[in-house]
Amino acid sequence: MFIATFVFSALAALFYAAPSLNLLQVWHDPYYRHVTEFSFYQSFLSTLLSVGLALPVAHALSKRTFKGKALLLKLFSSTLVLPVLVGVFGLLAIYGNSGLIADGLAAFDRALPFSIYGLNGILLAHVFFNLPYAARLLLQALDTIPQEQHKLCAHLGMSQWQKFKWVEWPRLRQQLPHVSGLVFMLCFTSFATVMALGGGPKSTTIELAIYQAIKFDFDPQAGALLAIWQMVLCGVLALSIQRLAKPLAVTVGSTAQQHYLVNDGRLSRTWDACWIGFAALLVLPPLAMVVLSGLNSHVIDVLQDARFWQALIASLQVAIVASVFALAAGIAILTTSRRLRLNQKNHQADQIELIGTIILVTPGLVISTGLFLLLRNIADVFSLAFFIVVAVNALMGLPYVVKTLSQPMLQIEQHYQYLTTSLGLRGWQRFKVVEWRGLKKPMAHAFALSFMLAMGDLSAVALFGGGDFSTLPLYLFQLLGSYQMDAAAVVSLTLLLLSLGCFSVIEKLFKVNQTTIETGKDKGDLC
Repeated sequence: MFIATFVFSALAALFYAAPSLNLLQVWHDPYYRHVTEFSFYQSFLSTLLSVGLALPVAHALSKRTFKGKALLLKLFSSTLVLPVLVGVFGLLAIYGNSGLIADGLAAFDRALPFSIYGLNGILLAHVFFNLPYAARLLLQALDTIPQEQHKLCAHLGMSQWQKFKWVEWPRLRQQLPHVSGLVFMLCFTSFATVMALGGGPKSTTIELAIYQAIKFDFDPQAGALLAIWQMVLCGVLALSIQRLAKPLAVTVGSTAQQHYLVNDGRLSRTWDACWIGFAALLVLPPLAMVVLSGLNSHVIDVLQDARFWQALIASLQVAIVASVFALAAGIAILTTSRRLRLNQKNHQADQIELIGTIILVTPGLVISTGLFLLLRNIADVFSLAFFIVVAVNALMGLPYVVKTLSQPMLQIEQHYQYLTTSLGLRGWQRFKVVEWRGLKKPMAHAFALSFMLAMGDLSAVALFGGGDFSTLPLYLFQLLGSYQMDAAAVVSLTLLLLSLGCFSVIEKLFKVNQTTIETGKDKGDLC
């Protein structure tokens, strides 16, 4: 009820401030129509490039085993939770006007043939962030193919193309609508990437237009109307994705990692190596440049700057408090929904869990805009910046908490509900003895994900930050905007190390052995 009231209050403020609920007037305005068209255009191209290139990368990774593959896959996973501006800085350090490639061409008196600002940079950044994510999801689909089918393909003497057509493509085809829809939504609601690399009115999305209307033009009515328009479009997209996506079929047989290759010739090995090398060259150099660029002579200057420490402390406070709220809200929601599921009330359980994922339909900037309009006549909005940013970031982390804990919490309840009742375990004792033992690792993972997202978020703080309240992403954006690249490099490295370091430490602190809840041993120990 609290989450629903919070979200719908913000939305009610949007509807109240909107000059009209006739959304067609957005389409009739030439600038707003251009912004909408560009949002769809860049999302479509980004999805086409990201998923289209991820297909051969995932296919190659599924067939090949090589040194460093596990590390490469971990780096692929890191791009999902990597602070956006850190990745943007890495791309600028290589492809920017004063980047590595531009310096190399300057040695031969040649100019950089493209500009990273505008559509080029937006597409490059979206491919950098989303291709590894899409490749991991598609790789998971290929890994569900039973080994018996690999053996059968080898036994029948199939060619690589025949095996792909009859065995691998059906798996990929089931997953493609889901992956494409997710990537499209991520690109459509992208804010920090477009804000850093947009390059002017020609390359502006709806979210950036909302930010400009509120922050620079101070036109609450235009901001409210665009926010409602964005929410409607996101709702339609989310429903369309849900209808298109189909679950993968349940496999029967062994899914071990040993593969039986068919007609594995030199050409096939070269083809796979090229795609794996392409993916590595896309992901590794920007991350390496963040590290190399951050170790410069301005480290001491940045560390002595009071604004840096204020932003660092604010980022840690926002990330910790938002993650705690997200985890607590997620556990509360799932405690209710799992009881409904066990009582055969699946429809009600789905509705309860939908509250936790409402932020997917109403992006963070839309909620922030609604809160700005709701509170601006009641109090000094900027004095409440910390609490608003924490609340929005907690909402943004909540879907990841729900997704991570949903199945483990249901499984724990299925195994232990009668035993705990017979032993009289309730409340804190039940949580300590049963829930915490079985859910320590997924809880740590959910907390770490929420922490990373809050640490790197720019959408909420961009609207309310400034003056006395600033986080590391906002401080980094300000440095990039004023072309203080050496100082920005140090802050980027700090943000990268802080995010990945905290992610690793949180998971390591709560690392436990695989919980064997399926065996009777745990039940004996519990008794």
